[in-house]
Amino acid sequence: MRLLCAALSLSVFLANSAFPQTPDFNSPRVSELAPAAPNLKSARVVSWNIDRGGELDRVSAELEREPPDLCLLQEVDWNAARTGNRDIARELAARLHLNFAYGIEFEELSQQGDKPAFIGQATLTRLPIRRSRVLRFQNQSGFWKPRSWIPSSIPLMQRRLGSRIALITDLDFHGRLLVVYNLHLESRSMGRLQALQLDEVLADLRTYPPGTAALLGGDLNTKYFPSIFLRKLERAGFRSATGEHVERTHRIAMALDWIFVKGGIRLEGGRVRRDFRGSDHYPVYAELDGG
Repeated sequence: MRLLCAALSLSVFLANSAFPQTPDFNSPRVSELAPAAPNLKSARVVSWNIDRGGELDRVSAELEREPPDLCLLQEVDWNAARTGNRDIARELAARLHLNFAYGIEFEELSQQGDKPAFIGQATLTRLPIRRSRVLRFQNQSGFWKPRSWIPSSIPLMQRRLGSRIALITDLDFHGRLLVVYNLHLESRSMGRLQALQLDEVLADLRTYPPGTAALLGGDLNTKYFPSIFLRKLERAGFRSATGEHVERTHRIAMALDWIFVKGGIRLEGGRVRRDFRGSDHYPVYAELDGG
């Protein structure tokens, strides 16, 4: 009986430790699942909106075809009914032998059972993680908020608690600090909110010493006039993985997803992998050179 009670207590502990009862919206989860690679002189980078991870096996198989050293993922579910109550970030990191940071964007009110369900951003990497944090934008859309007259339990209504974020992760790369901004900017705007949220990111970067190496990537939701956002970041000293080209990254003709760098590092071989399946977005790949 004593052994049975001990086993039951252990199973309860493991279940609770695997899923915190009250996750802090503004404190990322950071998990080390594999040895870090501190001596990389170059790194393969991918940014991909994986559409919640609903086709996890396909997404995993595609990434294993061209394994990344640094992977910026958007729309990553955690304990959502629509994706089988799985921890998508952890499962992908384990399959790819990477460590990860995960930041909560929204609590999905229509997707939870006995535990809350979330969607957010995940940064997976072989590079050593110094720290990770969430920048929750001041400029937000009120579209997603629960309303008394909208049933929160209906998935189509997509009622949520939370707001858009940048997941910021400080990494060691080639003997120096690399600040990674994993972004999912607002979709319910003609461009004004996206621009204001980018301004918040640029203001955050200015808190680091001048010349700090920075990588900015993700789903910027640049549906309208994407070249304006390209120029905006170029004026801030960033260079795009695809140069001056505005590339379609969605099944529909939209340029939404980007990778940019500044601060003494460069991107080579930037390309959109439209042969990849598993999401309504296509991943952007590039090789990061530490200089």
